[in-house]
Amino acid sequence: MKAESRDSVRKSQSMRSRSGVVAAALQTVAFFGLVLMAIHAFAATENDAFERCARLGRGINLGNAMEMPRGRPLWEPQPEHLDLIKAAGFNSIRIPIRWSEYAATDAPFAIDPAWFTGVDTLVNAALDRKLAVVINVHHFNELMADPVGQHQRFLAIWNGIAEHYREFGPDLFFELLNEPHGKLRPQLWNELLSESLAVVRRSNPNRAVIVGTAPWGGVRGLKDLVMPEGDRNLILTVHYYEPYHFTHQGASWANKGADAWLGTTWDGTRNEQRAIRADFDQVAAWAKEHRRPVYLGEFGAYNKADMESRARWTDFVAREAEKRGMSWAYWEACSGYGAYDPKAGAWREPLLRALMPSATGR
Repeated sequence: MKAESRDSVRKSQSMRSRSGVVAAALQTVAFFGLVLMAIHAFAATENDAFERCARLGRGINLGNAMEMPRGRPLWEPQPEHLDLIKAAGFNSIRIPIRWSEYAATDAPFAIDPAWFTGVDTLVNAALDRKLAVVINVHHFNELMADPVGQHQRFLAIWNGIAEHYREFGPDLFFELLNEPHGKLRPQLWNELLSESLAVVRRSNPNRAVIVGTAPWGGVRGLKDLVMPEGDRNLILTVHYYEPYHFTHQGASWANKGADAWLGTTWDGTRNEQRAIRADFDQVAAWAKEHRRPVYLGEFGAYNKADMESRARWTDFVAREAEKRGMSWAYWEACSGYGAYDPKAGAWREPLLRALMPSATGR
């Protein structure tokens, strides 16, 4: 082989060697870059979940409206109600919605477009007023009675909701399911929430999603709740109605003997306060261990209780939640627990003062 040929071969081999080294180096850089990006995304998403939860702040439920059976709402929210909510100082609303009433019972389980139009009207009106909005799946009674049979329908409903709202901004929050109970026991719920979350993430990878406990969204369900560890953009929600004989006295749907509880007061005694603090400390401890923000999605006392007790209890619960960094939404605006009297066209002042002390000089 001629000398120049040997030199040419050596140069070619050297260039290939250098190219391989460069390529390997670039691959290494790219790999660690992806790792760093993933770490950054994990941290940013986790921080974002806390920031998004804080955005909910002090809220109120628009209950007994869009979650009622078809054609039977106890009241119909109007834009002027949202103006009143905003003016009172609330930061957010929660809209319970009975999607299952308007979703087909056969695959692909499509949601009635006219129902979407009605929900959109309310959601957009709230967002236009700078109120954050939580929408959930509420009163899916068929799922509670038959989790296996309604499994695919539940996933399809969430696929429809998620696709429809995929372009909405971050002030719209999804809550997967209100108060899992019945045959939808904790283990089944953990599996279903993971699957439905995966459905949501296909079209809404960065939206804050709210997840509650089984059974009935209460504190005692925390021990069994399993959230997907890799998804840090999740918010824990719990509901609080303790002591139940006080908050549900005279409520016919709660217990056939609820009338026997009439006259139960909440006086704010040391023992009464201690019981609520112990429950909230349990929530705060779980949240700290699992690094999840907390949204107290419902709390309230039925109107058969005396107003002084209702206001005293409401104030105490709201303040204890805030001390532990929780956002909250009072149950509810204009019906049996209502902080607003739609007939009088005025807030029930003791309840408004309990909920919004900063707006009333406290």
